[in-house]
Amino acid sequence: MVLRSCCKFGPVLVLFQLGYVALLLLCVTHLRFARAETKTVVQKDAEFDVTYNDTVTSDNQTIYAFNHTVSRNKTEGVRVTVDVLSEGAESSPILFVVRQKQAVLSFQVPLILRGLYQRKYPYAHVGRTLCQPPTRTLTETQYFFVDVSTLSSLGTHYQLRISRVDSFTLHTDKKFSFTASPSQPQYFKYVFPDGVDTAIVKVNSEMTFPCSVMSIQDIQCPVYDLDNNVAFIGMYQTMTKTAAITVQRKDFPSNSFYVVVVVKTEDEACGGPLRFYPLRPDELIDAGNRSKTLDVVVSPAINSDVYVMGMLFCLGIFLSFYLLTFLVACVENKRSVDRVTVVYRKPSVTPVSPYEYGSFADNASTLSSEAITDSIASDANYGYMERSLESVTGRSRQESLSSIEEDDYDTLADIDSDKNIVRTKKYLCVSDLARKDKRVLSKKYQIYFWNIATIGVFYALPVIQLVITYQTVVNVTGNQDICYYNFLCAHPLGNLSAFNNILSNLGYVMLGLLFLLIVLQRDIIHSRALDRNDLNALECGIPKHFGLFYAMGTALMMEGLLSACYHVCPNYTNFQFDTSFMYMIAGLCVLKLYQKRHPDINASAYTAYACLAAVIFFSVLGVVFGKGNMVFWIVFSVLHILATMLLSTQLYYMGRWRLDSGILRRIVYVIYTDCIRQCSGPMYIDRMVLLVMGNIVNWSLAAYGLLKTPNDFASYLLAIAICNLLLYFAFYIIMKLRSGERIQCMAMVCILFTAVVWGFALFFFFQGLSTWQKTPAESREHNRDCIVLSFFDDHDIWHFLSSIAMFGSFLVLLTMDDDLDNVQRDKIFVF
Repeated sequence: MVLRSCCKFGPVLVLFQLGYVALLLLCVTHLRFARAETKTVVQKDAEFDVTYNDTVTSDNQTIYAFNHTVSRNKTEGVRVTVDVLSEGAESSPILFVVRQKQAVLSFQVPLILRGLYQRKYPYAHVGRTLCQPPTRTLTETQYFFVDVSTLSSLGTHYQLRISRVDSFTLHTDKKFSFTASPSQPQYFKYVFPDGVDTAIVKVNSEMTFPCSVMSIQDIQCPVYDLDNNVAFIGMYQTMTKTAAITVQRKDFPSNSFYVVVVVKTEDEACGGPLRFYPLRPDELIDAGNRSKTLDVVVSPAINSDVYVMGMLFCLGIFLSFYLLTFLVACVENKRSVDRVTVVYRKPSVTPVSPYEYGSFADNASTLSSEAITDSIASDANYGYMERSLESVTGRSRQESLSSIEEDDYDTLADIDSDKNIVRTKKYLCVSDLARKDKRVLSKKYQIYFWNIATIGVFYALPVIQLVITYQTVVNVTGNQDICYYNFLCAHPLGNLSAFNNILSNLGYVMLGLLFLLIVLQRDIIHSRALDRNDLNALECGIPKHFGLFYAMGTALMMEGLLSACYHVCPNYTNFQFDTSFMYMIAGLCVLKLYQKRHPDINASAYTAYACLAAVIFFSVLGVVFGKGNMVFWIVFSVLHILATMLLSTQLYYMGRWRLDSGILRRIVYVIYTDCIRQCSGPMYIDRMVLLVMGNIVNWSLAAYGLLKTPNDFASYLLAIAICNLLLYFAFYIIMKLRSGERIQCMAMVCILFTAVVWGFALFFFFQGLSTWQKTPAESREHNRDCIVLSFFDDHDIWHFLSSIAMFGSFLVLLTMDDDLDNVQRDKIFVF
């Protein structure tokens, strides 16, 4: 019965509950309207440049009505300045809403701005510039209203002032000074004058901090002029003392733009310290005085005529080298025609070794008994066979060159014994290390060229794709802090932000191609001489293998291409693009110097490029993990020293040693026999001097890296390569002169010219127009104006001069042994 009664009266209960809820809602609504009726709204007609002191509570709202006349030909800024005078306003801030015809601006006072780690900075004094909507008529009266309200029931006292900004529009080449702070940003309008398609906006300050941001925004509302939204649209960059952005008319349909300057709440983005660290969340921090005085000036940038002059200047410099090379080739060809050799004459003057004091024949044909019996002969894997040197050197050349494949030649047991005897002579001649078939060696060294060409293609394609992506990101986001340009001399062209830095790399490509043409000419002349069985080409001079020269020219061209790619958007992460082929060039030059006197035992292309790949691998590791990581530096320094010692051993013994389980026993035995049992000097004194100097330099560089841990690891690694190259080159020149050889006029001119150009090039390199070892804002402090044709800066001059210097260095390597072309190889000493 009870259940049946509930079912019977259920609909009545539901209706009763719905009615009760409706009654409650009606009551609440009535109360709200009643409360709203008690809130007072006061509208006042207000005037410009008058300070209004008033109090606002939750029960009253004040509306200030303003009107002003705007002209289409003259733009005046309107600025709202507000001060909150009551204490404790942070808990119930005042809301200011500025209602305009086509825009609404709202902000609270105190204004709360956030920093890193959710720090909160309150500002009781706020100043904002109103966005100016465009007018279509010649003059128009516009109205705007300032609504003031709060939820505080106690009442908050404030001051309000609306004023005109007479200097709102910037004029070309006229400096304007102003003051900004985080809560009082500033922005100004600039209109492109007729005939100006590109302008450069420069903002400067004598104060390093506080950190600030300059932004270029289109003429539209709202204007993003606070620290937390200035990066939303347009182009922007952080600054300490200077900032510069190049602006093109084509990017702004209205032919005008806003220059916005915002002071940041913290200095960390500009490399400054973080002074405050809140221990409690939502704790308000007093930022102190962060006002900054700045200057802004807008100047016309270069026009298209300067672009044309810059390109013609660049082409003219490097085409002049083509013309000069053509003239020199014509003169040399005329001399070769006049100097026709009918009969091969054996040179009458034999160079005298300056490091022999007895009979060279006796010394060259006699092995040091101590070196054989005491130092090396104790190990069966490292011993010598009982064969006289005369039986080796007297063998028929055709017999020793019977194999076409280099591997077959190297694996024959008797040839291996020959190498043990020949390569460990106290005084070596080039003929001792030029015993392999020329066809085999030519094929071996041509692999250098084909390998580096393949490496270049596979390396360059993803690099080009990546830097295009970088440039696209910069153009889309407007973040000018991504790339480290010299913004005071960065001339855009199309989507490229710094076309001049890219164009100046043309020299590497053009001079690399010219060097390839010079090498090709020499290769053709030498091939023709071999085809007609010219005895000078067959038996005299340094053996001519051009594969490494082709690889060097290709590497120079690739360096130009990759350096241009790097300068599309130079920064810390892609600096390896600019240095990878510098490592290649330094390594190839060292290999070429060594190959000149050691053609049979030079490293193969696969080994060489594998080592260079390891260098680039460590370069990448250094860029990613090396900054301030002591473990990385310890590991690298140890590997650097071990590699130096292994290479020194390889060079000292001409490859006639083995790294196996018996190496420690042999080292102990050599130390015992040569240092303890009897004190004997090194068998190869000249090689020992070079290797000792090389070890001192490399150990010193390793110690420097371990102690200083430089941030620029790629440059540090490049410095190691260049120091070793210069050391070996200086040793080669000294030993060449010491051996009674001479340097011909052309080679001497190349050496002197290259040395002078390298000096000037390094001067411009160390000007340091930007550095990604600092923040972008700090890097811009090093920016400088253009110095040549208002188009090229110091770094562009470095590109010009360094490409010429590299080209000259290659010519030195190509021509420095031309004096030996008529000297038989058994009279040319190895060092």
